[in-house]
Amino acid sequence: MTTKQSAPPADLIRIHHLNKVYRMGGETLNALDNVSLTVREGDFVAIVGPSGSGKSTLMNVIGCLDTASSGEYWLDGEEISRLRENKLAEIRNRKIGFIFQGFNLLTKLTAIENVELPLVYRGVPAKQRRQQAIEALGKVGLAERIHHRPVELSGGQQQRVAIARALAGNPPILLADEPTGALDTKTGIEVMGFIRELNSLGHTIVLITHDPDISRQAKRIVRIQDGRLHEEEARAE
Repeated sequence: MTTKQSAPPADLIRIHHLNKVYRMGGETLNALDNVSLTVREGDFVAIVGPSGSGKSTLMNVIGCLDTASSGEYWLDGEEISRLRENKLAEIRNRKIGFIFQGFNLLTKLTAIENVELPLVYRGVPAKQRRQQAIEALGKVGLAERIHHRPVELSGGQQQRVAIARALAGNPPILLADEPTGALDTKTGIEVMGFIRELNSLGHTIVLITHDPDISRQAKRIVRIQDGRLHEEEARAE
């Protein structure tokens, strides 16, 4: 009797020969130089590089915050390289959960109201979005703090609210930009523990960082230097 094999993970991100060119005065800057990258469902990829390497430009393209000058970008089966801004905004809201270094929480809103915000923009009914926000805050261990405002939370708790906000709409990709950059070492370790746990639960994560110690916690490390990518050997589980 033959054993039925499970299907291989789907490609959530496929980038082919991507270039991003800036022209300043008489000079041309190749911020991304012939970049190709594939991220599969369940991956945890760290993109690491120093300031000026092109990693922020690549993050903006992956996050649909900017478009490339040439090349192809497929996100969850959809070719988005040439889409207009209004369509890109819609895709950002549905397909990508952002985790920012500075948390980007609204100070006048409670934790649960902050987590609900992307769902409000998506048009999710009030009862449903409240339930999704409660579940997301529960995942990051803040079920007892849902009515606290950011000023009443520690830095680590604020970042966990930001992670819950990214999770609430169940997007295919979590995009984390220097998620521990505003935290002390101990709190940063705790937050990275949550991010690794989310990956173990099946969430696909792309992490942008300048810190080699942070990048080593991912399953794959992709280095960027002068706009070019170089992937390291995948680490053992």
